[in-house]
Amino acid sequence: MSYLSDIEIAQQCKPLHISEIAKKAHIDEKYVEQYGNYKAKIDLSLLSESKKENGKLILVTAITPTPAGEGKTTTTIGLADGLARIGKDVTVALREPSLGPVFGVKGGAAGGGYAQVVPMEDINLHFTGDFHAIGAANNLLAAMLDNHIMQGNALGIDVKRITWKRCVDMNDRQLRFVVDGLGGRVNGTPREDGFDITVASEIMAVLCLATSLSDLKLRLSRIVVGYTYDGKPVTAGQIKAAGAMTALLKDALKPNLVQTLEGTPAFVHGGPFANIAHGCNSVMATQMALKMGDYTVTEAGFGADLGAEKFLDIKCRMAGLTPDAVVVVATVRALKMHGGLDKHELATEDLSALEKGIPNLLRHVSNIKNVYKLPCVVAVNRFPTDTDNEISFIIEKCRELGVNTELSTVWADGGKGGEALAKEVVRLCEEEKGDFTFSYSDDMSISEKIEAVVKKVYGGSGVNILPAAKSQIATLEEMGFGRCPVCIAKTQYSFSDDPTKLGAPTDFTVTVKNVKISAGAGFVVVLTGDIMTMPGLPKVPAAEKIDVTDDGKIVGLF
Repeated sequence: MSYLSDIEIAQQCKPLHISEIAKKAHIDEKYVEQYGNYKAKIDLSLLSESKKENGKLILVTAITPTPAGEGKTTTTIGLADGLARIGKDVTVALREPSLGPVFGVKGGAAGGGYAQVVPMEDINLHFTGDFHAIGAANNLLAAMLDNHIMQGNALGIDVKRITWKRCVDMNDRQLRFVVDGLGGRVNGTPREDGFDITVASEIMAVLCLATSLSDLKLRLSRIVVGYTYDGKPVTAGQIKAAGAMTALLKDALKPNLVQTLEGTPAFVHGGPFANIAHGCNSVMATQMALKMGDYTVTEAGFGADLGAEKFLDIKCRMAGLTPDAVVVVATVRALKMHGGLDKHELATEDLSALEKGIPNLLRHVSNIKNVYKLPCVVAVNRFPTDTDNEISFIIEKCRELGVNTELSTVWADGGKGGEALAKEVVRLCEEEKGDFTFSYSDDMSISEKIEAVVKKVYGGSGVNILPAAKSQIATLEEMGFGRCPVCIAKTQYSFSDDPTKLGAPTDFTVTVKNVKISAGAGFVVVLTGDIMTMPGLPKVPAAEKIDVTDDGKIVGLF
């Protein structure tokens, strides 16, 4: 049996004009800035001028990812369409895809099958130019910093203690470590340097956490770019770059409006990675979605130990958000991989492997229910090869934790395949009240916060903070950053910092190698294991399959 590819399904869709989607979302045309027929920016004044109360907020997260796939974004979109099918007024809030994964191995972030946001080619490629603006603002700051040093270095910046990197939205390992400024004095000051991928830039985090244009400018001015010879931090404000950076980001700050295949309004805005950043779409897009719908479905990147933890401990803390329900997405196939099966053996029933792998799901569910104290449902993204015995096994294990399980077939059936999940989500929102709690408090030390996440959320036994990181933590606390939340950069493939430890490992310690401040974003970045802020392309990049036909049609994009 042959299936249509994601792009073929999307290209067969007859989308509504974006003005119709704006009407569905109760957005007056005066706030709509059209980018062609199917995309729009929404003016920020809508937030202050709308008198509507916020709707219910539903977070979609997942088990620890495997090559077998989980379908978190697909489930998010299908759930929203399912809510619309049962008569609910609903919006979606998603991140924008990075070009790195699009051309690399992971794919885009526009959903899949019959649960997608469109126009998917635009969303996965240039979209409305937000990422280009973020990269430009990031690199303007880098250029002004190096120019300040060359033009006399009035601030006394130590070139060996510059922390700001340039960025590019591409998987390019060649740029991880570079030496620049070569060629004599007129060409700059020679120094060791490196690039981050744009989605790991602090500018991305700042844009996604800002609550207004003035807040954006203030956050940008606080960004620490390096240190003086006597150890004092140097900020973008001192470099006098914040105003020009804000000018570059003025339009990028406005949330983007698109639609699902079934015409549900979707706000797609911002795109920080969840393994090296905070992994959530923008605060302003979420707030706008909440204003415009009675139910808003959003997602956070990778497994619940990364995306959901940061959504709850960072984004919700800063923006004053409280989710009304959480969906944890799992697949039988992925759980069997966590149980030790090779990805080529997943099509046959294997309850033994499932039993070994299901603790991964149960730990994520327990965290949502018992650490964060939120109502929760498990969505099993069903594949044709899943057997009734395997599904029943998952349902029974989740029931023991007091959590219901619903089957989702949104990839194949669109919103219709998400109706059962939608009804359970509505029940959770209406009948079960959470007692939302963070995993750590503001007044704990940075080390205590890291340890709280490792023990409560990851299930580890403790933290090994290397001497350099201990010194960095002490310095940051002396500088007054001790009350900031922690953004832990960790492999997405395990609860631990070792990607080979699948399932639900225990008795492990997490090694902290480096701790730095993202003062603009307002959090402390904690680097663990071998995490990198610039990915590389795989042996066979997805880019090799992408092409354009003579009539301008893009092919091979998933």
